[in-house]
Amino acid sequence: MELAVVGATGLVGREIIRVLEEKNIRPGKFYPVASSKSIGSVIEFAGNPYQVIGHDEVIALRPGIAIFSAGAGASKEWAPKYAAAGITVIDNSSAWRMDEDIPLIVPEINAGILRKSHKIIANPNCSTIQLVMVLAPLHRKYRIKRIVAATYQSVTGTGIRAVRQLENERQGIKGPMAYPHPIDLNLFPHGGNFLPNGYTTEEEKLVKETRKILNDYSIRITATIARVPVIGGHSEAVNIEFETDFVLEDVFSLLSSMPGVIVQDNPSENLYPMPLFSKGKDEVFVGRIRRDESQPNSLNLWVVADNLRKGAATNAVQIAEYISANHNLPD
Repeated sequence: MELAVVGATGLVGREIIRVLEEKNIRPGKFYPVASSKSIGSVIEFAGNPYQVIGHDEVIALRPGIAIFSAGAGASKEWAPKYAAAGITVIDNSSAWRMDEDIPLIVPEINAGILRKSHKIIANPNCSTIQLVMVLAPLHRKYRIKRIVAATYQSVTGTGIRAVRQLENERQGIKGPMAYPHPIDLNLFPHGGNFLPNGYTTEEEKLVKETRKILNDYSIRITATIARVPVIGGHSEAVNIEFETDFVLEDVFSLLSSMPGVIVQDNPSENLYPMPLFSKGKDEVFVGRIRRDESQPNSLNLWVVADNLRKGAATNAVQIAEYISANHNLPD
């Protein structure tokens, strides 16, 4: 694998490098790429220094894969240029996710749809990835009719400015604000931008991306986001209505058998998923699994994952691994 990481100096870019190191993935050639203000700076990877280079230079070098984590604007401008040079782009931004011709991939669920012709591949939104990891095995078995989700999203989902805002507020320091309100000792139902229908772009992503990944546009989904003063990961309270009834023990078995999912559910021991313990881990944790007694065929779940790991960096690296391991993808 010859690999470029675009946006290597950012929060997710650095996490991608950390995931590569932890997985002991050593590309034949490695290129950190960033905006013009970071060109010439040095990034360390696997104990070796690498000088940050620009887009034009890395395109000329033609690595096999480029993982983008530089924002939607940069992806819209540069991903097609990388693709035209024969480089497979795995994009972390929202730029391409809802494009009909661009696959939206969570490897454990739908990597099989990838083709040689796919030179731009979209990485889903962080809150979507952890949700569909839990939904997929249940949908295959029981067919989902409706989902009601409330997300409790970490400040790391907004970026380093939001993390610094939280840290500054904890220390009583006045500084730049990433949010319109204080976040320490607070939360607010606002993530992304508000749309004319009263929902936010983060809520809209959850709805549209879930349907695309599960390849079922009949699923009714509604969502509410809350931004919370947490660093370790996103949490989600999820209510699911199925077409058919279920046996609760079978639900536990299906979720326990899903690769990348860990069931943490023992109320007598106060065992349930928490972002404090998901931080730095690649798995999706699910607990508080219980029947919704207010209506038929319905289930409640609590889902937690590190949004910088499986929600972004790890999923992108897994896509790169899949492409590298499957040179003979179908045409």
